[in-house]
Order: sequence, then structure tokens, then C-alpha cells
Amino acid sequence: MADKDLLLLESFFNSTFESDEMDFDELDCSDPLAMSGRCALHKGLQIEITKQPHSMRQVANFIIALNKFKHTQKVRSTEFTDNELFNIILESVIEESVVTTVHCESLKTYNKHDRVIQCTVCDSLKKSLVRFQGGRTLLAVTLKGGNSSQSVSINLSSYTTPRCGATNGLPVCLGIAQSDLYLACTNVSGTPSLNLEVVEDKEALKTIYENDDMERFLFLRKDTAKSNNTFESVKYPGWFISTSKNEYTSVDMCVERDTSRQKVFSLHNQKVI
Repeated sequence: MADKDLLLLESFFNSTFESDEMDFDELDCSDPLAMSGRCALHKGLQIEITKQPHSMRQVANFIIALNKFKHTQKVRSTEFTDNELFNIILESVIEESVVTTVHCESLKTYNKHDRVIQCTVCDSLKKSLVRFQGGRTLLAVTLKGGNSSQSVSINLSSYTTPRCGATNGLPVCLGIAQSDLYLACTNVSGTPSLNLEVVEDKEALKTIYENDDMERFLFLRKDTAKSNNTFESVKYPGWFISTSKNEYTSVDMCVERDTSRQKVFSLHNQKVI
């Protein structure tokens, strides 16, 4: 600490403890203070100013503590317990933190982004997704040689994550390129299943609300790498898009604990459209 800072602190201490608002006895300080850096209040409380370097933040906190001590404490004696001194100083140097309260909307709202990624999809066994005879059924098939063109291209549209409520992944909508077909998770027979549905009114997909019937087109995409993607139904949490280990079987939904089906997919030939 610079000599100028020491003189300022000495002046502050003298003006503070000589105030009529405190019942301390007059300080017994003399010229040796400049040499020893020590000032005694007869008995009990002692203040020592050292020449060791301190940050200005430490000095400021100490001055604030002493100033609050001066104006708020009714001093009857210079004898204080360690706990009393600790509480007095701590009250002055504790930092305030501002907590912002977010008022949640009554319903979660998903808003579609303009950016769309087109890609092909393979499961963890390298089976591609193809449309059976161009219809509304997706099959998982191992394509060999020049048959890779049979793999369907998926338009992956992402949505904003609702401000309220954590989502385990990025909300997305999966459409079949160059068609009006979209993947949807529905529950007609008591068990969620995957279907391809025609959506002629694309405006209906721009904003989707919680518990809205259009929520069936939303999936939570969770990815840890390009080759590790899962798609969980938003409308039916815990149900994932999956494929069978066998060839030419339908792409469908399954629960997470079902180890007989493949729930991890990789995305290939990605491009922004």
C-alpha cells in the first residue's frame, strides 16, 4: 500500500473513531504510528495497519465495514467476541445478486426457423430409409452399389426452444423432400406409431403450441456427433423413431428401453436449402 493510502486511512480512522456517535474512549495514538503502524483502543479491539500490499477492493470493503459500524452499532465497550466482529463486517462486504424471474407462458410455443437442412438418414446398422413403392411407408434397407439414390431425402426444419421448461434436444420437423409428406407420431390403437402424413397447409407448421394436434409433427433431436442422432416424439415423450435389425422392415416408434430396435441415426449429404 502506498504512503498516500496509509495517510488517507489514518485520517479516516481518526475522524471515524473520534465521532460523537461512538462511545469509545479517545484513541491513544501518537507519532510512533507512522513507524509501527499500530493503534490500540486501550483494551479489546485493536486496529493494525500493515504495509503489506492490498487491493483497493479490500481497502474499500474495510472502509465500508467501519463506516457502517460507526453509524449502526451502539457501542458500550471495546470488548467484542470474534463472532460479533465477524457479523458486523460481513454485513457490509456481502455482495448482492440480482435474480431475474421469468414469467412462463401458459403454453409452450414452438416457432419454426427459416433455415432448412436437407439430408439422407441411415441407422446405426447403415440401413437407409426408403419409401416402399413410393407410398406412405418408410422402410430401412441396406442399399448396395448404385442404389443409394433410392434413399429418401429428409428436410429437417428446426424450431425455437420454448423459454419455459427444459427440452431434451432441439425441436425439429421432418419432411420428405419434394413432397407434402411429413413424419408424424400418432396414437390411434393405444400405442404411438410413426406415419407419413400429407400437410398441404405449410403455414400450419410455422407455429405449433403445446397440446396442439400439430404437435405430432415435432421431434426432439438430440445429437452428440454427426453420426449420433436420436429423435424423440414431443407429443409422446419417451418414444423414439427407430428401425428393426432386420431388412425391409418399417420405420416405427419404440420406447427408449427397447434394445431390440435401433434408435441412433446418422445424417449424410447435408446441405442448406
